[in-house]
Amino acid sequence: MKTWQKFAIIAGVFLAAFYMPLSSPRFTGAVLESLYMLQEYARLHVLTCLVPALFIAGAIANFISQEAVIKYFGSGAKKWVSYAVASVSGTILAVCSCTVLPLFAGIYRRGAGLGPAVAFLYSGPAINVLAIIMTARILGWQLGLARAIGAVSFSVIIGLIMAVLFRKEDSDRLKNSALKKVVNYDEGRNLTQNLIYFATLVFILIFAAWGKPAQPVGLFSAIYGIKWYITIILLALLGLILINWFKKSELSAWVDSTWGFAQQILPLLFAGVLAAGFLMGRPGVDAGIIPSRYVAAVVGGNSLFSNFIASIVGAFMYFATLTEVPILQGLLGSGMGQGPALALLLSGPALSLPSMLVINSVLGLKKTAAYVTLVIVMSTITGYIYGFF
Repeated sequence: MKTWQKFAIIAGVFLAAFYMPLSSPRFTGAVLESLYMLQEYARLHVLTCLVPALFIAGAIANFISQEAVIKYFGSGAKKWVSYAVASVSGTILAVCSCTVLPLFAGIYRRGAGLGPAVAFLYSGPAINVLAIIMTARILGWQLGLARAIGAVSFSVIIGLIMAVLFRKEDSDRLKNSALKKVVNYDEGRNLTQNLIYFATLVFILIFAAWGKPAQPVGLFSAIYGIKWYITIILLALLGLILINWFKKSELSAWVDSTWGFAQQILPLLFAGVLAAGFLMGRPGVDAGIIPSRYVAAVVGGNSLFSNFIASIVGAFMYFATLTEVPILQGLLGSGMGQGPALALLLSGPALSLPSMLVINSVLGLKKTAAYVTLVIVMSTITGYIYGFF
């Protein structure tokens, strides 16, 4: 870091401390709200969502051959195969915008092309079957159908555009990745054993992160009632798999890779959650520095501006899985337009300020800015067209 950069940081911290409006109830409330949001994130998402995702990312880095990733997700793979698999991944995972990040980083660093990796990054949290069903049931079938079609098509279109915009850089990255010597620790297991191992990890993530439905009826509610029994059985199965099928050196490498992802991702996520809580507050709680009534006032009707604001708010606010539906129900009751509602549904679950910070550490500022811009612009246009018709 250069001297002037150090001075700028010191001066910035000094000015922030000097002019901090501690006498303002709104400011102190926003600070407290950021801590509440961090606590809520730690209690509800880190152990049940993020930790399993980190272990899956570590497993991808060690036990999935680079050749397999390149075959199905690399630049030479059939486009319809790679994008089809990436675009429907959310129907299986049902994760939030932060939980998908370790999985995205794992396949991207393993040799996946930028386009399929970004399609996976968007679809993971956006194409959540339970969330889409809840949207249709609570907010209307038209909005639920529009969300489903928009989310699937967005993942493919955004992935293809990113692949075109950065095709030279991505080609160079994949060439350099192919030249590196990669060690795979799977000599002692056959394909079936590896599939069972990865399926067990994925199912642990799915059931541990299973969200509580809005209404205590139906299949999803029944699964929620027994999710911890299923998770414990899966953990016991995983323990048997690790004891019987893995060497100590493989387990050590797996833990090292998981720890590497945790060091990169967790600090940025926690900082992003604090910032998001300070700016917007927790979903459904009007305690952020930006009052929710200001947001509600500009997302009525169906102008391009109202759709753009809804997309921006959705992109920067953190939504845990399924929380966006009851929040939108309240906003629609306060006068939010149907178009801006769809725009928020398409940008909110897939993006958040914490996820942007992590994506930037993986892709770099230029690619991250392009990805965020594409999500916001496409959400705005789609919301406007939907609201118009």
